[in-house]
Amino acid sequence: MSRLAGVILAAGSASRYRAQDPAAATKVVAPLEGAPLVRHVAQAARAAGLDPVIVVTGHAAAAVREALGDVEGLAFVHNADHETGLASSLRAGVAALPADCAGAFILLGDMPRVGDAMLRKLAQAFRAAPGACAAVPVRGGVRGNPALIGAALFGEVARLSGDAGARKLLAARDGVVEVEADDDGVLVDVDTPDALKDLSRGS
Repeated sequence: MSRLAGVILAAGSASRYRAQDPAAATKVVAPLEGAPLVRHVAQAARAAGLDPVIVVTGHAAAAVREALGDVEGLAFVHNADHETGLASSLRAGVAALPADCAGAFILLGDMPRVGDAMLRKLAQAFRAAPGACAAVPVRGGVRGNPALIGAALFGEVARLSGDAGARKLLAARDGVVEVEADDDGVLVDVDTPDALKDLSRGS
């Protein structure tokens, strides 16, 4: 069976988060339940059997690497152009994938509530749908993250620019399989320290 990869986007400057907490290196290394946010993401990717799992670093790259230092099976790609927007990190991650990948999950480093069960569910739906170009989770009628994009779209990823990401790539496109999520984790990201506190309290 063709393998599915994971691309973890962890390169952003997290300006909104650091505006409230100037001492923070970047939000994806902020702790949740004893582990950095990005570590939760990486562990879910590995538990779901994604291969390879590529972490795209940029701002505070050393801190991100340290947060993931003992997670096995990760590869790192540094995006020196991360300040130009999300698309540059997406391009860097997809460009580093092996040629035999059937698709890749685009995982956000600040979404720690997406577990390996959701990733497996998306992978199963993608593989079961002939002609599918992508699979996305849906909660309450709203598309969330991560998106699983098929290899047929990798060429289009290379042409993205600015802050365009997988959401723009898949908007109004045929062949996108929507998979109902069992919880709100696919909609929950961490943009501020207050959002992290809310998440820690389980709200």
